[in-house]
Amino acid sequence: MVFGLYSIGFAVVIGSLSYGAHLLLMPTHWIVVGAIVFVGAGIVCCSPASEQPEFPNPEFPNEDCDR
Repeated sequence: MVFGLYSIGFAVVIGSLSYGAHLLLMPTHWIVVGAIVFVGAGIVCCSPASEQPEFPNPEFPNEDCDR
């Protein structure tokens, strides 16, 4: 679910930046290159967020406690 939210957010960012570049009359091939770079950055940023959290050891419930 987290990966989906990040993906939607990156899609909105990529779309808005591409549209802004189009309005600034940038060449289309550079807009495509920028979009590809942002897709790669989105995948790199999203993958750690989609990892499963580590659960504490059930045998030692207070192992992470600082007491």
